[in-house]
Amino acid sequence: MAAAAATTEAARAKSGGKRKLLLIGAGVLLLAGGGGGAWFAGLLPHGARYGDGHKEDAHAAAKAPAVPVFLDLPDIVANLNAGPRRAAFIKLKAKLELARPEDQAVVQAAMPRVLDLFQTYLREMRPDELRGTAGTYRLREELVARSSIAAQPARVLNVLFTELLVQ
Repeated sequence: MAAAAATTEAARAKSGGKRKLLLIGAGVLLLAGGGGGAWFAGLLPHGARYGDGHKEDAHAAAKAPAVPVFLDLPDIVANLNAGPRRAAFIKLKAKLELARPEDQAVVQAAMPRVLDLFQTYLREMRPDELRGTAGTYRLREELVARSSIAAQPARVLNVLFTELLVQ
C-alpha cells in the first residue's frame, strides 16, 4: 500500500511539473507574440541600421518646415436652397491656405472663378446640411476641392473659416 501511494505521489509531481512547464512556455510565447505585434505596429522602436542616421539628418535638413501662406477671400453672402419656406442665407468669411508663396498670384488671378464656384455651391446647399460640426467639415472639404480646381496649377491646402453665419 505504501508503494502504491508513492507511485501516485510521483505521478502527481511529474504531471504538476509538466503543467508548470506548459504554462511557462505559453507565457513566453504570448510575450514574444505581443512584442512582435507591437514592433510591427510601430509601438516599439525599430532598430537603426548602419548608416541610416546620416540619411535621416540630411533629409530633415533638406525638408525645412514651410511657412503657411494665407489669402483672404472677400465676404460671401448667398441664399440657401430652403425650398418654399422662408429665405435662408449664409454669410462666409474665409481664408485660403496655400502650399507655396508663388501660388498666391495664381489664386488671386483665378479669384472670380473661385468665388463663382463657391457661390453656385452655396446656393444649392440646404440649411440642414450645414448643421453641426459634420456639416461644417463637409462644407470645408467641398470648398477646398472647388478652389483647387479653379486655381489649377496652384495648390489650396485648406479653407479656414473666420466667420460662418447661417440665418
